[in-house]
Amino acid sequence: MTAALALTAMAVIAGPANAALKPGAVAPAFSAPASLGGKEFNFSLAEALKKGPVVLYFYPAAFTKGCTIEAHEFAEAIDKYKALGATVIGVSHDDIATLNKFSTSECRSKFPVAADVDQHIMKAYDAVLASRPQYANRTSYVIAPDGHIIYEYTDLDPMKHVDNTLSALAAWTNAKKK
Repeated sequence: MTAALALTAMAVIAGPANAALKPGAVAPAFSAPASLGGKEFNFSLAEALKKGPVVLYFYPAAFTKGCTIEAHEFAEAIDKYKALGATVIGVSHDDIATLNKFSTSECRSKFPVAADVDQHIMKAYDAVLASRPQYANRTSYVIAPDGHIIYEYTDLDPMKHVDNTLSALAAWTNAKKK
């Protein structure tokens, strides 16, 4: 089976391409142990939203091919997110010890990743991979400072999450200026 065919099959098994939380919905509040540059702290969505919009992205597992690609993409684009006033946070089922390593090597110490070992965050955001429920689906949300979701995107292919969330943030920023 080719890689493209396997990815397509996995996407079909995973269920609908869209997450249940749609733009306009209130983002569920959460806090979780997180790591930035190998240093642990408690990430609070409410606190992050006080500083501006939040890009919350779920990924299946640290150090897997797609998740490494996605982490690199977010790390390379972090200055663009900061220019739009946004905080980026990745969430997976991995434990904090694993994320301490992942945050330095794959996230390049540019943004934090949070541990959701009991899956309460991914369940609240309907970001559980249907075909392998022990993992998060690859779902990205953009959350406005008022706590409402302004964009959601679900696709196992990691390549469009950064471009799509940056575009959504730019559109939201431009709409606020009018």
